Amino acid sequence: MAQAELPAAAPARLAHRRFPLTLLRSAGFRFAVVYAVLLAVSAAALAMFLWWATAGLLDRQTEAAIRSDAQGLSERWADGGLPALVLTIDDRLASNVDDDAIYFLADPGMRRVAGNLERWPSTVRQTDVPYELPVRRAGITSMALVQRYDLPNGFHLLIGRDAKVRVQLRTLLTDALLWALGIVVAMATAGALVVRSLFRRTLASVSDTATAIAAGDFAQRVKLSGRGDEFDQLAETINDMLDRIGRLMDGVRQVSNAIAHDLRTPITRARTRLEDAALHSESTEDLRAAIERATTDLDGIIAVFQALLRIAEIEAGSRRSAFARLDIAPLLADVSELYGAVAEEKGVTLAVEAPDHLPAYGDRDLIQQAVTNLVDNAVKFAPAGGTVRLQALATRVGLEVRVIDQGPGIPEADRGRAVERFFRGEAARNTPGAGLGLALVQAVAQLHGGTLRLESGHPGLLAILALPALEERVAS
Repeated sequence: MAQAELPAAAPARLAHRRFPLTLLRSAGFRFAVVYAVLLAVSAAALAMFLWWATAGLLDRQTEAAIRSDAQGLSERWADGGLPALVLTIDDRLASNVDDDAIYFLADPGMRRVAGNLERWPSTVRQTDVPYELPVRRAGITSMALVQRYDLPNGFHLLIGRDAKVRVQLRTLLTDALLWALGIVVAMATAGALVVRSLFRRTLASVSDTATAIAAGDFAQRVKLSGRGDEFDQLAETINDMLDRIGRLMDGVRQVSNAIAHDLRTPITRARTRLEDAALHSESTEDLRAAIERATTDLDGIIAVFQALLRIAEIEAGSRRSAFARLDIAPLLADVSELYGAVAEEKGVTLAVEAPDHLPAYGDRDLIQQAVTNLVDNAVKFAPAGGTVRLQALATRVGLEVRVIDQGPGIPEADRGRAVERFFRGEAARNTPGAGLGLALVQAVAQLHGGTLRLESGHPGLLAILALPALEERVAS
């Protein structure tokens, strides 16, 4: 039976041995110890100050009275010699109402000449050093604080004060402070345990949420206490981070689904054409035509991947190193010249409204690509005979580039999703494209610290690319 119990008992003993190590490694335990130590040190410092301000003050007052007495008796010795000193000691003892004065004048043989002590204390050997010791006077032994002074001609003088009351007070004060310190230590220990418990409870929600998310439950969030303290701020930050991670994961899933859906058709079409050409081509020309059509489909797929890689590159911020001062006006003129012929072929008028000079700061190629995408969409959806207006103007916080068309526009319910990768509204189902144009514009805007807003153009769509007034960074 003993051997059967060993396997079960061994882990218990091992866990028991590991418990102190786990406790010492606990952050809550360390915070609790710091709290307890700080409280105990503060209490000890307060106790020392109280001691210095009470018992220490009594000691200093007694020592000051002894020095004053010594100064007066020294003057009497200088004025009248030994007889005057003896008379003065007797007068002071006779007029001592509190009966706390102690004097002992000894000759060179340490025999008593005057004073109220029976004999010279054997332990008092050094001058100007306070001694606290028991003395016997009038048949009663009590504690006294005394100092020794050596006089001319081998005489010695002992001056002191009875310290019985002061010693009692000091003992009482010491006991009170020790009890208070013990209570403070107990309260510090209890407070440390409370702090550790609060710390653990506060972080338990964070730990539980992290554990649930690690297990795959991405809907969990850290609970807020409602107090608005630092832990609530931390919880809000973690929840915001989790929300963003969730959005990014949803975006990844949507992109993956969109890639699988949108690229399956051209890949299947290219494969079918090549397979059909391999089986039914009757001449080299038919085979070459089939290969060219399949190549066109594959080029479209490559273009989609290039656009995705470009968006990823922009969102990673790697293009910030190419930021420089630029002028938006010539950039808009280049876009107008590029798409003017395309718009004219479709019977659409492209009108540019911009100042002669509009300074900005950023990546010229990316901003031009963003404006090009907006104009391309506008021309693509503008009806024949319509007008696409390309505007640029300075604002209080930067500048705006606006593209307004007279097409079907985007329903308000779809404007929030229009910047998602591969999103295509009902009006764009039958038009060429992969649904990445506005996603790239959004990425460029965020890279420059700006925004992309989609509003109604009454009719059509109003796309606003807003860029802040960025200052050029000067390398140090």
